[in-house]
Amino acid sequence: MICCPLSENRLALRKKILKPKTFVIGDIHGALQALLQVLERAQVSTEDTLIFLGDYVDGWSQSPQVIDYLIHLNTTHRCIFLRGNHDDLCYRWLKYEESNETWLFHGGQASVDSYAKVPHNIVQRHLYFFEQLKNFHIDSENRLFVHAGFTNQKGVENEYFEKMLYWDRSLWEMVLALDKNLTPNNEYYPKRLLQYKEIFIGHTALSRIGKHSPVNIENLWNIDTGAAHKNPLTILDVDTKDFWQSDPVYQLYPNEKGRN
Repeated sequence: MICCPLSENRLALRKKILKPKTFVIGDIHGALQALLQVLERAQVSTEDTLIFLGDYVDGWSQSPQVIDYLIHLNTTHRCIFLRGNHDDLCYRWLKYEESNETWLFHGGQASVDSYAKVPHNIVQRHLYFFEQLKNFHIDSENRLFVHAGFTNQKGVENEYFEKMLYWDRSLWEMVLALDKNLTPNNEYYPKRLLQYKEIFIGHTALSRIGKHSPVNIENLWNIDTGAAHKNPLTILDVDTKDFWQSDPVYQLYPNEKGRN
């Protein structure tokens, strides 16, 4: 059998088809079933890069199972795990027994309950996972991935208080209130937005503004579609902006309430 060489156009098409993708995944909050759904629906391959924006725990009943799955996923896929505020709170409870009523009310109690039967050696593995989380990621195209936001006008690497990277809401609130007539060359245009080609965040559920799919304002993308609050979990292709969602999470956990 004689094989004809591929034309340049067909070679380019094949490379385009097989080009590894970069996906970003929103706040999971203990919903392992939702995570499995979006990875399958996006047809994620082992060549793709997966960037997780944090908040893996607190909300639905499978927080330990989510962490177990992510630890395993990191052995088969290219993963970048960012730190969310709930991850830090859960870590501090596991490590130092720190707790407070606000955390328990907003999903922490589900983690406390679900970790009750987790063996000590598994807890230690999870603590190590939490300790290795990154506060932000900037890729080769100057795209920023961060759980919550940042306050320093010069960018995340100049942030004075690192907790702001997984607690801040002012970045999101700023773009919501931004004058639509402002352009990037205007002296009043927010300096923070000029630091990066694009910014991807989670942390502030879009259900607060009645949205259940990713929202883009200027160069900022919020993909926390409210999985903690009974809405879908979202995975988004960073380059094409195609996205896939799980079923509404309350349908996957019909006997649970999720986060308050």
